[in-house]
Amino acid sequence: MPTLTETGRRRAVLGGLKATGYLTPHRTVLFAFGGLLAFCLSNSPALAQQLLDRIVARVDGYPITLTDLKAAVALGIGNVPLGAPEASAIELLVDRQLMLAEVERFAPPEPSPADIAGEVEAMTARAGGRLAAVTEETGVDQARIRELARESLRIQGYLNQRFGTTTLLSEEEVLQYYRIHPEEFTQNGRLIPFGEAEPTARQRAAAERRASTISQWLRDLRNRAEIVIVKG
Repeated sequence: MPTLTETGRRRAVLGGLKATGYLTPHRTVLFAFGGLLAFCLSNSPALAQQLLDRIVARVDGYPITLTDLKAAVALGIGNVPLGAPEASAIELLVDRQLMLAEVERFAPPEPSPADIAGEVEAMTARAGGRLAAVTEETGVDQARIRELARESLRIQGYLNQRFGTTTLLSEEEVLQYYRIHPEEFTQNGRLIPFGEAEPTARQRAAAERRASTISQWLRDLRNRAEIVIVKG
């Protein structure tokens, strides 16, 4: 609490302002609001972060903020890699928001509590000893981390539902992948025969095909959406 001396000083300043006619009723309200805002910001870092945050992008009007970006890098949200440049991290968060909008439209099955707990553990493990600092800096607490984990699992569930978890490929398509990527099937300078490498080649070729299909789908979503990248 302010001391009597501080209180007296403030009254004297206000009295002087009133006497000069400077402190009109309108300005009195502004002074009071400014004092209240300063008090709230000094006592609530999370509120301060919200009020002082910067919007880095909008997806169909939905804002993505700088703290969203920082949390994504720290916790691996939206597959944002550690140390990712801001521009590429923003693009990944735009993709995530587009997918979340699709999730809300088609409502895939809810992830289990155990799966959510596992995703939360993976996210917090990535932050490691910086978790407390990340929470302080971004305002992302345990409840928000849990919700972010749920969202990530819902996105994955939707992708599995829409695009499947396996992709059927012909023998020729698998062989083509094997021939295009010989470095993946070379050990100690020796190219592994296709007969031995076929299971791995099939798995990787299917994953590549699925990723390509999802990338095209995301491009289509982007073409239909209103996306604004806000320059800092």
